[in-house]
Amino acid sequence: MELAKPRLWTKDFIIISSLNFLLTLIFYLLMVIIAVFAVEEYSATTSQAGLVTGIFIIGTLIGRLFTGRYIDTIGRKKTLFIGLLFFTVTTFLYFYHAGITFLLFNRFLHGITLGIASTATGTIIAQIIPFSWRGEGIGYYSMSATLATAIGPFIGLYMSQHTSFHVIFIFCLALGVFSLVISLFGKVPPPEIRKNKMVEAKGVKLSSFIEPKAIPIAFITLAIAFCYSSVLSFITFYANELELVTAASFFFLVYSIAVLLSRPFTGRLMDIKGANYVMYPAFILLTFGMLLLSIANNSFILLAAGALIGLGFGNMQSCTQAVAIKLTPPHRMGLATSTFFIFLDAGLGFGPYLLGFIIPIAGYSNLYLLLGVWTVITSILYYFLHGKKECIMRGKNTATLSV
Repeated sequence: MELAKPRLWTKDFIIISSLNFLLTLIFYLLMVIIAVFAVEEYSATTSQAGLVTGIFIIGTLIGRLFTGRYIDTIGRKKTLFIGLLFFTVTTFLYFYHAGITFLLFNRFLHGITLGIASTATGTIIAQIIPFSWRGEGIGYYSMSATLATAIGPFIGLYMSQHTSFHVIFIFCLALGVFSLVISLFGKVPPPEIRKNKMVEAKGVKLSSFIEPKAIPIAFITLAIAFCYSSVLSFITFYANELELVTAASFFFLVYSIAVLLSRPFTGRLMDIKGANYVMYPAFILLTFGMLLLSIANNSFILLAAGALIGLGFGNMQSCTQAVAIKLTPPHRMGLATSTFFIFLDAGLGFGPYLLGFIIPIAGYSNLYLLLGVWTVITSILYYFLHGKKECIMRGKNTATLSV
């Protein structure tokens, strides 16, 4: 008699995936409106507005960096609850107006709390998914974040056009409180105890936080995230300049539809043909998306740019993550994933601040044109950091199979 296959869609799986969705939704919702809030409420400069956007992700990076190492010492469910509690508290602090410096400080703290909570959800989900469902389960869990990247900016831009910032923060606070409440109903089994745990705890070095083998592909992730940060942070300002605010509210919706429709095919293509068959076309699509964005003068072109950027960056993001894990020994896959997200966060975090210095000189249109060129340069860099090695490895595998 065969044993019944364990279920994937358990109460705990749904709760943790829902928490990931809500956290990501709040993050992207605030991402597209906070720069405008800083300018309108605090008379911030373009560079300061970019820093208000980006410093959140820098905080997230720091939160992830340390949580990954100490989560088992603190306890996984306790870490999740602490992260969600302070995530909600820092959301409440947006109501307190005490100048641009306080806003920057609160954004930084808010980012740290997201890093703590999201690292906890990612660790817990890997623990509760049955081994026989591991690949598909992680895919569904990741889909919760993909949906949030569409719905969050859509809600943010829509609300910014029809209501006040005060109401937007109330909405985010309500979602934070709801996340905190539903987390109480999830059960987290104790992690497996490793015999070498005490030995690992004694040695604190860079490889305790970063996976060296994942750094080359993670650096490519940083470069493309730097490019995409310009879209996240400044698309609202650019749309106002073009008088295409209504179309801009659908930009991220079109972006995510493109990602959702293409990702199953690109994932299968990568498994069969290798990363290069996904990455090089994605570089081309992202380049054309940025160039199209630079010449947008009507709604159709703006949304077409969103679709191309989704097909480009959206698929490169998942592909580079898969490469980072593939290059790494099984016992260090967690660190490889952490390394990937640290570099991703760095690109999204520092990008808006640095690009904020270019905008007053070049303008939004020329900025997106320059970033199209940046994407081409990054594709060349990819060839030397990973693409060339991928060709050699695929060639050896093909030769071995033919023999």
